[in-house]
Amino acid sequence: MSLELIDIVTYVLYALKYLAIILAALMFLLGLDDLFIDLVYWGRVLVRRFRIYNRFDRADEERLFAAAEKPLAIMVPAWNEVGVVGEMARLAASTLDYENYQIFVGTYPNDPQTQADVDAVCLHYPNVHKVVCARPGPTSKADCLNNIIDAILRFEADARVEFAGFILHDAEDVISPLELRLFNYLLPAKDLIQIPVYPYAPEWTGFTAGHYVDEFAENHGKDVPVREALTGQVPSAGVGTCFSRRAIAALLEDGDGIAFDVQSLTEDYDIGFRLKQKGMKCIFARYSITDPQLALKSEWVLGMDRRFSQVICVREHFPRTWQHAIRQKSRWITGIVFQGTRNLGWSSKTMLNYFLWRDRRGLIAYLLSFLVNLLFLVLITMWLITTLSPNAWRFPSILEGSQLLVVLLFLNGLMLLNRLFQRFWFVTRFYGVFEGLLSAPRMMWSNFVNFFANLRALKQVMEMGDSRRVAWDKTTHEFPALAGPQRAPLGQRLIEQGLINEEQLQSALTSPVRRRLGRELLLRGLINSTQLVSTLAEELGEKWAPLNPFTLDPKLIEALPRKLALRYAVLPVAIEGDTLVLAGEQQFSQVSLGAISRHLKRPVRSQLAPQGRVTLGLRYWYGGRHQSEETRTILDVLKQHQGDEALMEAVCSHLVLFGTLLQVRGMVPPSLFNQALIDFDPEQDSLGEHLIKRGMITQQVLDEALKEQASEQHEAYRIAREAA
Repeated sequence: MSLELIDIVTYVLYALKYLAIILAALMFLLGLDDLFIDLVYWGRVLVRRFRIYNRFDRADEERLFAAAEKPLAIMVPAWNEVGVVGEMARLAASTLDYENYQIFVGTYPNDPQTQADVDAVCLHYPNVHKVVCARPGPTSKADCLNNIIDAILRFEADARVEFAGFILHDAEDVISPLELRLFNYLLPAKDLIQIPVYPYAPEWTGFTAGHYVDEFAENHGKDVPVREALTGQVPSAGVGTCFSRRAIAALLEDGDGIAFDVQSLTEDYDIGFRLKQKGMKCIFARYSITDPQLALKSEWVLGMDRRFSQVICVREHFPRTWQHAIRQKSRWITGIVFQGTRNLGWSSKTMLNYFLWRDRRGLIAYLLSFLVNLLFLVLITMWLITTLSPNAWRFPSILEGSQLLVVLLFLNGLMLLNRLFQRFWFVTRFYGVFEGLLSAPRMMWSNFVNFFANLRALKQVMEMGDSRRVAWDKTTHEFPALAGPQRAPLGQRLIEQGLINEEQLQSALTSPVRRRLGRELLLRGLINSTQLVSTLAEELGEKWAPLNPFTLDPKLIEALPRKLALRYAVLPVAIEGDTLVLAGEQQFSQVSLGAISRHLKRPVRSQLAPQGRVTLGLRYWYGGRHQSEETRTILDVLKQHQGDEALMEAVCSHLVLFGTLLQVRGMVPPSLFNQALIDFDPEQDSLGEHLIKRGMITQQVLDEALKEQASEQHEAYRIAREAA
């Protein structure tokens, strides 16, 4: 080795020595910062264990079921979310242990594919509503949410309902069955409620997605609970966040009708501080449940803590590729560090400023971590060269002659071991020991991801000149698609089957009397009810079966209370194992089916029935004594002539449910009608009286609808009398 090169290496090592001292000192200070959070957390654990839980029972799901359901609105901003929204709605309807909620999906006028996807979902789920933003996308998530809130307020005015909570979710979120019950239980006492977020663990080689697992497990298992305990302030994670009506009203008042800052990339983070400044109550709700059937399904693995893992939370997939992770994290950094510092500044409260510092220290912390990792790699390389080449020139260690550096490295080593233990502990308790062990090598990888995300955020802000001008840099989401092939409408299907022709279809569609197409074709004698229900079932992807309501086993009727049968217009027709089969004349709401199943404490399945058969069965089995003479005559005649299929067909084509008539005539939109059904009690009021009390129809509208229903009833009565 030449003398010049030796001199250069010597100077480099001399510089590395002092660089190492500076880096070690700074890392020591950051380590003390993290150690403080650890000590507070474990201190609280000991106090709660020996001073609280030895005197009081832990809360469980029974408390959640005791609270009456309040109306809740779920807000879902969607830009380029084809195939995702439908899956979320299906999972929500099939798993949420709640009925009184509506989902509002914000779309953009220049995103027709997502709009079409949401339209298809709305056809199957009446509690899902499409919102089209005023401006083309992508704007910002905040702007999309503001459009959604406008739509929610219009829905409230039309449905005569006031939502108690406004819930933030992304389209790819998997929601815990009891999430809405937890929000319902805490409202209106709390103004911001945040539940934990736990990413899905990828394959073991997926370090990019895996580092999200580690960060969220520790942050939502330890850091945020400590933050809440010390400051009373909780940052929203952007998903699994519920705002009270009071909070939304205050934000709307502050923003002159605009709740979310449209130029913020992390509007949810900002709102947590804005609400705290107003003296509103925030809570990070880690709520464990005892019944595994009511928890999000996860396979138990070694090391997992059942109580810790059976917590009401949000699950979702996070980016798996380096580029997507950096793009997402740079958006968070821009919003929290640059925009947050400019918009929120600092607080007058010392402890809150401490956590603001922790939020914003990323630019320093990740740069230091990156430099430490590089320095470590350089020193390891030099050691390997010396080890593998014993005859090579030997340089003194940078540790020689520096007791300060030795002490700092020793202390930092202890803190590193503590960091590894803390992360291992919280990852293991939710994901198991295998993921916990992976958290150690993934920690270095996360440092690199966060470092380059910081660089990208800094570059974007410098290029824009203003952090508020950075646009919504949306992250690609991952979720199994629900959307299937497009189905042809009913009329087209009937033409394809040769049951009607184009001229007959157009004549039925332009009928001066507003009826559903299938029923109009029935009344014209162009098709029969069997042809209609089989075609309709194929179109909707539902099952169907013939139905003679007079032959049902009375034990079936006992299985479904009158209140549920009349509220949802369904008839119990069979039992398959433990599953109760319910028949209806129109497409079933999956939300309603879930509510019936929870009420009966047994699984239920739906199927379609031919026109008028369920209406007839409801009047026969659940009608009671106060039925009109015409109704009793119709029932008596049809019961005596059960084998006369033509008579049954002729009479049933004129039997129409009151709620169906209101919707078909446009007197009550289907979405509002389904909201009204939630608190409808047929034991107390008739459906018409209930709608009047809610202010959804007037007495005049009720009289007109009853008159029209009576006209149809009279025609059915005439046919029955002639047959008698």
